[in-house]
Amino acid sequence: MLTLPFIRANQETTIAGLQKKHFANAAEIVAKLIAQDDQRKALLQQAESALEKSNAAAKEIGALMQSGQKELAEGKRAETAALKASIKEMEEAAKAAEKELTDLLVTLPNLPHSSVPQGKTADDNEVVLTWGSVPELPADAQPHWDLIKKYDIIDFDLGNKITGAGFPVYKGKGARLQRALINFFLDEAIKAGYYEIQPPILINEDSGFGTGQLPDKEGQMYVTKEEGLFLIPTAEVPITNLYRDVIVNEKELPIKNVGHTPCFRREAGSWGAHVRGLNRLHQFDKIEIVQIHKPENSYAALEEMSLHVQGLLQKLGLHYRVLRLCGGDMGFASALTYDMEAWSGAQNRWLEVSSVSNFETFQANRLKLRTKVDGKSILCHTLNGSALALPRIVASILENNQGPDGIKIPEVLVPYTGFTHIN
Repeated sequence: MLTLPFIRANQETTIAGLQKKHFANAAEIVAKLIAQDDQRKALLQQAESALEKSNAAAKEIGALMQSGQKELAEGKRAETAALKASIKEMEEAAKAAEKELTDLLVTLPNLPHSSVPQGKTADDNEVVLTWGSVPELPADAQPHWDLIKKYDIIDFDLGNKITGAGFPVYKGKGARLQRALINFFLDEAIKAGYYEIQPPILINEDSGFGTGQLPDKEGQMYVTKEEGLFLIPTAEVPITNLYRDVIVNEKELPIKNVGHTPCFRREAGSWGAHVRGLNRLHQFDKIEIVQIHKPENSYAALEEMSLHVQGLLQKLGLHYRVLRLCGGDMGFASALTYDMEAWSGAQNRWLEVSSVSNFETFQANRLKLRTKVDGKSILCHTLNGSALALPRIVASILENNQGPDGIKIPEVLVPYTGFTHIN
């Protein structure tokens, strides 16, 4: 969350950053925030002045009573009563102004890093690099939604019967491929120094607010009726919230955690021909990496996280590219995001398989996540990334590795699957 002291001291920067993210009426909102804060401060100053007058009048009452000036004392009592009533009204008005201020402040997205390109849609994202080459496929190559039926490894009809659309059932070698990818990604993260966490997959409202999902994406999350708990959209939320209201010892930084969870997203209004099969689901598995750093180290960490994800894609033999997202295509809480897209051979298109982001202090301010440097408390920087999300990885593996002998399993996964082909 942005802070008022920062906004006051950097009004032009704030407006320009919000405009880069295509936040509507940025200049008007900033002016309104400052005006509301001025009003809140004025009310508190008036209340403080009235309290001083009330205390002074109260001191006079005793002296007046002792000197027999009862009528004047009663007048002072009436004056203090009126002042106390006025103070209460001003304090309540200040609290209301503060709430209105906070409600508006939490709607502001994070400001983008200076390297974020201008732009409004995915078409404006910057291609940072491309690795590998387009796979050569047989003339009769099929998209993954046909391959899964051919080899009977993932069943959307059964998932629809049990739950609804977007909840597939993985079977046989399809289930084993899923488990192989999960274990491979976790093992690679642990080798890279990440500490494994298995968090809850239900979160409370405070956790959703802490990482920026609430109130921004409330309509995209599933929520339980009785308890009001949210099914997680990503393991980022519970893992980062481990450090809510925590002052981390400087010697413990950086913190590097990894976790595997199912993820749940309503994805309201996002269905169409371009999201068939595994391209977009309501429930899917993902391995998430999370890092917490001192501010001066976070952008080096972001590059390291990007290289980690790229290493996974290279080991799987997938043709991929890295994008730096433009201001209009970035997430609400992110200051800088790299997207990794794998090539889908049979669909002849790029599929997003990972996002790696630096949130700077945006989440930490909401979480009250701090460390102490030279005795001074400062906000940490938080980062996270998908390493990796499974559905589109599976889609790319199936499509890019199909041949006359079936679907060839990437060599690095064979020790995990126990088989070399799906046939």
